Amino acid sequence: MPAWRTISLWMDQLDEPLLARPSLEQDLDVDVAIIGAGYTGLWTAYYLKRQAPQLRIAIVEAQTAGFGASGRNGGWLMGNLLGEDRLLAGLSSEERRASFDLLHSIPDEVANVIEREAIDCDYRKSGVLYCAARYPEQETGLRQYLAKLHAQGLTDADYHWLSPEQLGQQVRIANAYGAIYSPHCATIHPAKLVRGLARVVEGMGVQIYENSPVTHWQSGGLQTVKAQVRSRWTVPAVEGYSVTLPPLGRYQMPVQSLLVATEPLSQALWDEIGLEHGQAFSESSRQVTYGQRTLDNRLVFGARGGYRFAGKLRHDFTLSDNEVGLRRYLFGELFPQLKNVRITHSWGGNLGMSRHFKPHMLCDRRHGIALAGGYGGEGVGASNLGGRTLADLILERDSPLVRQPWVMAEGRVDGLRPWEPEPCRWLGYNAIIRSFVHEDQTLANPASPPWRRKLASRVAGFMEGFMH
Repeated sequence: MPAWRTISLWMDQLDEPLLARPSLEQDLDVDVAIIGAGYTGLWTAYYLKRQAPQLRIAIVEAQTAGFGASGRNGGWLMGNLLGEDRLLAGLSSEERRASFDLLHSIPDEVANVIEREAIDCDYRKSGVLYCAARYPEQETGLRQYLAKLHAQGLTDADYHWLSPEQLGQQVRIANAYGAIYSPHCATIHPAKLVRGLARVVEGMGVQIYENSPVTHWQSGGLQTVKAQVRSRWTVPAVEGYSVTLPPLGRYQMPVQSLLVATEPLSQALWDEIGLEHGQAFSESSRQVTYGQRTLDNRLVFGARGGYRFAGKLRHDFTLSDNEVGLRRYLFGELFPQLKNVRITHSWGGNLGMSRHFKPHMLCDRRHGIALAGGYGGEGVGASNLGGRTLADLILERDSPLVRQPWVMAEGRVDGLRPWEPEPCRWLGYNAIIRSFVHEDQTLANPASPPWRRKLASRVAGFMEGFMH
């Protein structure tokens, strides 16, 4: 039996035996064949079955439900989509507001499902705090970001500024300059959600086959080592694992994000820190940090990981001392009282990044292919939107979901923007990340002269723009 329980804190905490479902041993004929029992695949199956119970649906999973990013993420259920500002830029103000409302409703939609289906996944919708905490340039950048959001038609009800005193009523961070608060975010226990969804769709009649890696896929079905699945629709729902299914790897680059979890902290420590309602929080640097207080009073904290040459997946997520140390340093800057706290779990996962950071939901009706991906680390919520959207596209429902700018309703896989060939990808990614690290080190040092601080920020900003 694979060591699935050790892949993250979340999987380790499951109160269930991680026994594999049967693997696919014989050929199948179905209406919809889904590759991957993660969030996207399970949500797609769920909404298809809700609307068309007669459909024959099979999910084929290489490992077990939750093995990928769905069982490894930081537990942020966001009412957002990566790059939404650029995606919505060409819409009228009324259309843009309607699209924002659709995105913001994602946490509530998930809440409705988990209540209806009795999935206990530690759901708490208390919003998110984007904090300026480690150097003054963070406040400047966050205030500019808030102005940009308001210029797009969003209001204080969606995003508003918190003074250091107001921020302190929710979380007490050392040397805080302020924060942006948004109510459009919940926190969850990721593994409980993905495992619960798998049980629900099985109860609806969806067949799930585990330990059955797909060796080939195409219009009309897929192939595993032992069997073939013939289908009207094929849905590759693999996100960061797209490199295992050519030609998808040309369009989604796998990158890694790495996390740590502390031991359960005392009530006295949490009284000093706050986050009593389960708010998500981040400190505003290009390191891309994210954290939450779990229901059992741990601090879970993550930050940007890396990229491997030629888009190779990372399989060994035993974090090095340096990888753990960076995350300890970052959360210790926010909460000095935790600098020496015991870390009980460290892990990571592969996620999918599309070119120009543009998520996509695509339907090729002629060839019977539907897919969603490129969530860029925001997939807990985006996958729900993706599953709903793919269901409506497959069922030819004319809903607001299918009329969004990130939807390619009559698209083809080769219509996606490909990533540059190697070594351009690897050189570019590493140059960009080095500029981010240099900026963070420069700005975090109070002794850095003004000219050096400005130069570091300009270079990092230019490199970030190049990524987009």
